[in-house]
Amino acid sequence: MISLLPNVPRAFTLGDFDFVLPLELIAQHPAAERSASRLLDGRSATAVDRRFTELASLLLPGDLLVFNDTKVVKARLFGQKASGGRLELLIERVLSLSGDAGHEVAAHMRVSKKPLPGAVMQMDGGFTATLLGRWPNADGPLYRFRLSDDPYALMAQHGHVPLPPYITHTDSADDEQRYQTVFAKNPGAVAAPTAALHFDDGVLTQLDARGVQRASVTLHVGAGTFQPVKTENILEHTMHFERFEVPAATQQALADCKARGGRVVAVGTTTVRALESAAKFGPGCDDTNIFITPGFEFAVVDLLLTNFHLPKSTLMMLVSAFAGYEHIMALYAHAIAQRYRFFSYGDSMLLARKGSAE
Repeated sequence: MISLLPNVPRAFTLGDFDFVLPLELIAQHPAAERSASRLLDGRSATAVDRRFTELASLLLPGDLLVFNDTKVVKARLFGQKASGGRLELLIERVLSLSGDAGHEVAAHMRVSKKPLPGAVMQMDGGFTATLLGRWPNADGPLYRFRLSDDPYALMAQHGHVPLPPYITHTDSADDEQRYQTVFAKNPGAVAAPTAALHFDDGVLTQLDARGVQRASVTLHVGAGTFQPVKTENILEHTMHFERFEVPAATQQALADCKARGGRVVAVGTTTVRALESAAKFGPGCDDTNIFITPGFEFAVVDLLLTNFHLPKSTLMMLVSAFAGYEHIMALYAHAIAQRYRFFSYGDSMLLARKGSAE
């Protein structure tokens, strides 16, 4: 595992990243079509209201779009204790699949009274989950369970889409399709890389015709992406670890892009975290809790395509580090005034790295 402490040049506090958002601007459902969302062009001092279908025209031949190809699994499982009390598991990661220690997972557990290690839970769907202890250590925030069958198969058959807490409806067949990117292939995420939800075949065809190149990383988004920051001193916040990979083909694509003078366009904050982690610690690293706040020196990413994020979140800190704190707060004020749709199923914006030439 790798860890990077943030470099904060001034005394930013949690309150600096707060804003008032009308509840009706929190998108509860996706747009009718993936690419029908709006796009706030925030690359310059003046915000420009656009449609997502204009993206290709905003990029240049030779630019490189980097996507996160993680696949959301139906990680929310329900069951009951021997006493009859209901519980909910949210599978954060699959630890092992076979052998004597097979079918082990690390999960968040919601239950009125925590069971003791060794307790066997009867899960909806007819399988069992045996509590083994805490994870990754005796004081860890997650719980280690052994399931009675292959975790991926059980999630696919009996699980529910792990929609974010601010989406108030229960998951549906529509969510199963739309809370997933069109190029998702590596299962393991419990939250979607939402900036990529806007892409469809039409937009990808436009990008290809424009001469924009594509590459991918994998970062399995964890439930910690919704973990609130509880300390006013943001330096005291501990980030969650997430598994990631930057394949050799993507490393080569990045080098080729820089060599030809192209720009690296990260699709989403998870892609930023993977690329910048690999740049600082080498592509062999596979677990990161990198914390990106104002003052961070970006080594790879030139442009960022992202959705709008929660107040006082680590993602607000990341985009502020990338495009500049004052600029981000002005863009958010503009987005609220213009009634943009916020969060996972909401609209998007395009940002340039602070100090970079457009």
